[in-house]
Amino acid sequence: MGSGAPPRDPGPEATLREVLAFDEEGALRLLLAPGGVDVEVRGVSFGDEAPRSRAGHLVLAVGASAGRAEAAGAVERAARSGASAVVLREAEEESGPGPAPDVLAAADRSGIALLVRAAWTDWTDTAALLRSALDYHRAARTGQARGADATGEATPGTAGDVPGRGGLECGGTEEAGPRGGGPGEGADPAAGGSDGPAGALAALAASIAEATGGSITIEDTRFRVLAHSATRPEADGVRRSTILGGRVPEWRVAELRRSGLLRTLWTSREVIHRPADGDSPERLVIAVRSGAELLGSIWAAADGRPLSPEAGRALRRGAVVAARHLLGQRLRESGAVRRRDHALRGLLYGEGDRRTHAWSLGLAPDAPCAVLAVAPVAAGPDAARTLDVLAPHARAYRPSVLVLREPDRLLVLLPVPAGLPPEAREREALAPARELERVAAALPGGVPVRAGVGRVAGSAAEAAEACTEAALVVRVLRDRERRARGGGAPARFASAGAVGPALDVLRMAEAVRPLWESGDGPVHRLARSDRAAGGELLRSAAAYLDAAGDVAEAARRLVLHPNTLRYRLRRLRERYDVDVDDPDTRVLLTLAVRLTGDV
Repeated sequence: MGSGAPPRDPGPEATLREVLAFDEEGALRLLLAPGGVDVEVRGVSFGDEAPRSRAGHLVLAVGASAGRAEAAGAVERAARSGASAVVLREAEEESGPGPAPDVLAAADRSGIALLVRAAWTDWTDTAALLRSALDYHRAARTGQARGADATGEATPGTAGDVPGRGGLECGGTEEAGPRGGGPGEGADPAAGGSDGPAGALAALAASIAEATGGSITIEDTRFRVLAHSATRPEADGVRRSTILGGRVPEWRVAELRRSGLLRTLWTSREVIHRPADGDSPERLVIAVRSGAELLGSIWAAADGRPLSPEAGRALRRGAVVAARHLLGQRLRESGAVRRRDHALRGLLYGEGDRRTHAWSLGLAPDAPCAVLAVAPVAAGPDAARTLDVLAPHARAYRPSVLVLREPDRLLVLLPVPAGLPPEAREREALAPARELERVAAALPGGVPVRAGVGRVAGSAAEAAEACTEAALVVRVLRDRERRARGGGAPARFASAGAVGPALDVLRMAEAVRPLWESGDGPVHRLARSDRAAGGELLRSAAAYLDAAGDVAEAARRLVLHPNTLRYRLRRLRERYDVDVDDPDTRVLLTLAVRLTGDV
């Protein structure tokens, strides 16, 4: 272990015992704990991050398998950094039935707890689980501290900082073992029991209802109702139809999108107030999160009586407790989610049996569909956060919508009603693209996006062609914006039909790319050397071609004096033997600009 006592952070921490008790689904398995399970866990780190002190951290050794002897090095490195525990990938069958002896020996010798990650989950889910466990126990202990009087004993009626029946407890039982026992005296009343996860979530909804004085629904990001409190006779029609249908009605979701409330909900950590409006009573809502990850929401409606003055605080505490259950549900569904994403990726990329993929996604293979490609105009953390917000927004557009979240873009599959004329089909497909572009533009700190829509495919089995076309439309929008260089507000969404000629040119350019890359000559040498020098000459030639040989217009677009542009064009002839007045050379120059990227 690292030398010297690690500096303590302010605030309460969790133990390894508590972290493991949080894992109701068995995503983690403890192999060895030389120092016991009450060692402190202060954070979660990935093993491939830059070397630094990880005092008290739980380190995820991505890529290291417990069944391979070389994983002992990852265990020892984690121990030297001060980590209290390390997680390896579960041993593969070919490496043997269990952990390698060298790995166990390294953990025992280093005094570090050793865990393995179940094969059915992944590192992203594991990190989310662990961070949620830490947030959960920190919030619990903070609440208990606030509820203690001067003698250090809990003040009656303030458990968890939430008024109501026993409060919303967040702590675990002291007697729980590493795998987490069933609820007992002092256990979280919403943590489970004989009724299982669904019963625990229903108990939580009932507890929040008593604390807020309202009617409660707990929903996931697709607006499916996971739990609800008892419905009073005074409940409004929206609540009754939501509970009976098992999800928020589609028209209601559309109304929430148009009003901007969904955008606020997905980006805020605060309780949001929605005043009474006609027959719709006052409502409070808060997002349920695990760290930065959005899991769902809790809604409180003032059905027949006013909400408690403490309702906002109750919802905040309830969201902390609900995160555990919603994360557990997400982990339970993770296998199904991965199978769905695999089928959707196969359908959109044309891999495997397309008809089988369509059936597994609940789509009739001969049903028409559209594909949207949505990409940020710039990369970076803000772009990733923007896509994280747009993904649930796209799913909420319609229950049948399918969304594939890729690292640098979203792909959205939108079933289109059969029997619509071509113009109506295009409008149907373009509507969500327009909405997603507007949502991104309005996000605080968000990154604008470009959204392209391919031609509506006649069947789901043809979705791959529509996906390829949607991605090309995004490229057309990008190229047009770059060439415009400040000439007015850029178009950020479009359909394939709206950019027809540019789309055809881009397709043809891609078709001849192998010929271009294998060729040589003056234009090729110009493209290679001038781009390395900053692209001044190639950029000037591109502007000259775009202006159809009008030097004055090209110079205006480049913000240059016309004589400066004429000088650059002469340099093309003198240095590279490239004559921009030769028709064949102009074709090659156009290809050079299209295929090597805008300069």
